[in-house]
Amino acid sequence: MRASEEAALYRVARRRARQDAQRKERVDVRYSVDEKQAILAEARRLGLAGAHLVGAIVMAHLNDDLALPTERTPNDDLIDEYAALRTELSRIGTNVNQIAHRLNAGGDAQPVDSAVLAEARRLVAVVKQTITAVDCAADVAATNHRAA
Repeated sequence: MRASEEAALYRVARRRARQDAQRKERVDVRYSVDEKQAILAEARRLGLAGAHLVGAIVMAHLNDDLALPTERTPNDDLIDEYAALRTELSRIGTNVNQIAHRLNAGGDAQPVDSAVLAEARRLVAVVKQTITAVDCAADVAATNHRAA
């Protein structure tokens, strides 16, 4: 699965907004054992309930917010690649912050620690700037997508 495909599914599943009143209406759907296992496995991977995943995807499709694979546009792929890139950049920032925290935690300082700490601070700043640029680019791509 491409990063853009995974990000699209995650974006759609997470986008479903809560309502003030509990959803009470049901639609029953039948799946094969294999289909149900695949749905539940994907829902678990995304940290969602199976019904939430299926409902979010169906509603997104009905709202013309989720194109079927044959209806995807290059802009859809661009938006999803930005989302995947942002996730990777955030992970890098988290790792650098953990390094900085470890160095700031005390203990016996090594001569190289201050240089590593300074580089970690610089890297965190670069990652934050890059994330901001990716967010801006994704926002422009999403705005253009909605306008199209």
